[in-house]
Amino acid sequence: MKAEIIIIGDEILNGTTLDTNSQFIARQLEALNIEVVRRSTIKDRREAITQALFEAEQRADVIITTGGLGPTKDDITKKTITEYLDDELVMDEEVLEHVQTFFAKRRKPLLDINRLQALVPKSSLVLHNQMGTAPGTWTEKNGKVYVSMPGVPFEMRYIVENGIIPKLRERLDDNCIIHRYVHTVGVGESSLAQQIAHIEDSLPEHIRLAYLPSPGVVKLRLTGTGKDEKRLLEEIMVFENQMKELLSEVIFGYGEETLSSAIGKLLTDRRATVGTAESCSSGYIGQLITQTPGSSTYFEGALVTYSYDIKEKLLGVKHETLIEHGAVSRETIVEMAVGGVRNLKVDYVIATSGIAGPGGGMPNKPVGTVWIAVANKERVVAKKFLFGSDRTRNIHLTGVMGLDMLRRFILGLPIRE
Repeated sequence: MKAEIIIIGDEILNGTTLDTNSQFIARQLEALNIEVVRRSTIKDRREAITQALFEAEQRADVIITTGGLGPTKDDITKKTITEYLDDELVMDEEVLEHVQTFFAKRRKPLLDINRLQALVPKSSLVLHNQMGTAPGTWTEKNGKVYVSMPGVPFEMRYIVENGIIPKLRERLDDNCIIHRYVHTVGVGESSLAQQIAHIEDSLPEHIRLAYLPSPGVVKLRLTGTGKDEKRLLEEIMVFENQMKELLSEVIFGYGEETLSSAIGKLLTDRRATVGTAESCSSGYIGQLITQTPGSSTYFEGALVTYSYDIKEKLLGVKHETLIEHGAVSRETIVEMAVGGVRNLKVDYVIATSGIAGPGGGMPNKPVGTVWIAVANKERVVAKKFLFGSDRTRNIHLTGVMGLDMLRRFILGLPIRE
């Protein structure tokens, strides 16, 4: 089964609103082994919608649209799709009752324009939206499925999870699909591919390996299909265990685990605490750590020390060190890390100092030069990185590499300087 996702909305096209809907939908479809052949964004215009539907029919079995289902005049998607399918809009009493209850609970007046939300294509199946007033619809015609949903992300997600996915499962064959994720950090996609080439070459036809890279991190996804779920999982685990043995130093987690949650587990298991002393990353590592629920049990806080003066006052960095070696140096980052452990009174500290860019680079310290140190009361390890010229990417990589250095430090793994 093939699917196409069409995101409708001028605000998406002009960059005012970020499209997270198509990413979410694509991941849900992938979990069902439904191939997404195209994701596109179009204007909320009749001609654009009609043309997109016509083209999607040529490629896909399931056409999914989001956006343009509001009650105002600029939201024309529902009417346009209904006309395209040679259908008519009718009032759905169940949806109308939901809309009335929705407004009554919030003690807001129900306007005539709000009642229009209960209009749905006559031949469609309503996908109820308990998170808002605009329902989704499921229409089948000429062997194709047309799904229309509101563009508000949390409303869309509710309809996908409670309406679309269950119905799509009914249409699939009895093959089961298993995805297993292995998360690696600090090694590139090409290097990984070379290291596990013999494992990839030995995969049977019904098990596939995919590389999903992002800055500093590469997810390895094993996907298998088959009739016997238990046997299929056993097969996949053979290859996962082979990768685990070969890549043990760079694997930080599995499944839905993140680098932040992996660090949290290490600290929790040891009843240890952590803090950060950040310059170029300006609190970003602290933000990454606290993305994990429960981080308050092990994260004490962050000292953001941008200037020389604050480095001296809050971390005890010597003035002579800063003058002689500069803020971006091994000598300074070591003193920052040691001062962080002492002043934050924590078991571990991650310290950062660098030139994030786009300005500030020097011949001996170009933009992207970053020093990271991790320390406890007994020792400190520092490492120099050369990331690149993009400020946002440099800050993100500083965070990822800082967390990975802490992971290695805690586990006693080598940190090659």
